[in-house]
Amino acid sequence: MRGKRRDRGKSSEKAPKVATDDEVMSSEPAADLPVHAEADQPGDPDTEPGQGPGEEPDQESTTRVEGTVDSGDSSDGDTARGSVDGSDTEPRVEMDRDHVAAVVTGGEISVTEPVAASPSVTGTATERSGAVPRPAQAASGNSLPRIIAVANQKGGVGKTTTSVNLGAALAELNFRVLVVDLDPQGNATTGLGIEARNFERSMYDVIMRDCSLEDAIEPTSLKNLFVAPATIDLAGAEIELVPAFSRELKLKRAIEGVIEDFDFVLIDCPPSLGLITVNGLAAADEVLVPIQCEYYALEGLSQLLRNVHLVASNLNAGLDITTIVLTMYDARTKLSEQVADEVREHFGTKVCRNIIPRTVRLSEAPSFGQPITVFDPTSRGAIAYRELAKEVSGVTS
Repeated sequence: MRGKRRDRGKSSEKAPKVATDDEVMSSEPAADLPVHAEADQPGDPDTEPGQGPGEEPDQESTTRVEGTVDSGDSSDGDTARGSVDGSDTEPRVEMDRDHVAAVVTGGEISVTEPVAASPSVTGTATERSGAVPRPAQAASGNSLPRIIAVANQKGGVGKTTTSVNLGAALAELNFRVLVVDLDPQGNATTGLGIEARNFERSMYDVIMRDCSLEDAIEPTSLKNLFVAPATIDLAGAEIELVPAFSRELKLKRAIEGVIEDFDFVLIDCPPSLGLITVNGLAAADEVLVPIQCEYYALEGLSQLLRNVHLVASNLNAGLDITTIVLTMYDARTKLSEQVADEVREHFGTKVCRNIIPRTVRLSEAPSFGQPITVFDPTSRGAIAYRELAKEVSGVTS
C-alpha cells in the first residue's frame, strides 16, 4: 500500500527515521529567533516617520515587540499608511492581570514552564536525494516522526492558516509533512488546492468506515506536502461516533498505519471540543495552540486546558501543550502587545518567539489554493511562517 502512495506523490523518497529513543536526551526549548510582526494593513510602516534605521523608537509612541520587527515588505498591496504616535492610537488601557490569570488558568489548572535540560548531540543528519540534511530531533526534544494537533475551540484564531502554512514551510525544509484535515468546513483541503470533486475518500471514510488513511491521502502541488482531505460529511461524524466502539481512538489507529512515511503530521482540529477534536488529541503526541492577540482568545484557554488534561489522563498519557503561537498580531495596537505579554507570563517558554502578523496576503492566499510560501514567498507572512517552522522543528539555519 505504501508503494502505491509513493507513486502518487511528487516525492517518492521514504522519510528515514534518523533518531532513536536513546539519542533523544534533551528537551531544551527552541533557540531565540526573530519576531516578524506587521500592522493590520501590510503596507503600513512599522516605524515612526523620519526614524532612521539605527534609531531606537520612542517607547511612548510606538508599540514594542520582543525581538526585531520586519517592516521591509511593502508588496502586500495596501496603500493606507498610518502613524503610531500617541495622538493616533487609543488610550492605553491596562488589563487586570489577576482577572486574566483567572481566565487563562480557569481557576483550576496552572501551567508551569518546562525545566530545560542540558543539551546533547543528536544523531547524524541524513541526506535525501541530494537535498539539505535536516536534524533528527526537534527543539522540544521530541524525535521524528512528530504528530502535532493544532487545536483551539475558539474559531477564527488561525488554526487552519497555521496548519497549512506551517506544513508548507516544514516541507520547504525537506521534511515530509501530512496535514490531516479534521474540520468539516474543509478549509485546509481547499487551502492546499485540493477540490472535493478530485478525490474519492476523505477523513469521514477513515473515521467512520475504517478506510485506510493511506488511500485517502492526496499529494499537493508542493513537494513533500500531503493532505488527508475533509468534506462536509465529517459534520455528521460527531453524532455517528456516539455509539461507536473505541470511538476516541479511531484516528490514532489510522495514523499508525502511515506514520513511518512522514516526519510531521499536523492535525487541523475543528473549532469545538467534541469527539472529532478528542480523536485529534488522542492521536497526537503534542498540542500546538494558536492564540489570536485579542482578549477573547484568552477566555477559551481554560476549557482547552481541561480537555487536554482529561485526554492525557484517560486516553493519551504523553499528550502535552508544547507550543503556543501568537497569531494576527497588530503592531499598531496596545492590546496586541498586552495579550502577548500576558500569554508569555503564564506559559513561559512554550510561547514561540516568532509572532504571526495580521496581513492581507495571508488572507488572500487560500482563495488561490496556495500556502503563503507559494502565493507570496517574500511577504512578511511567508517569512514569519518560515521562521516559525525553524523554531518548531529545531532547524537553526
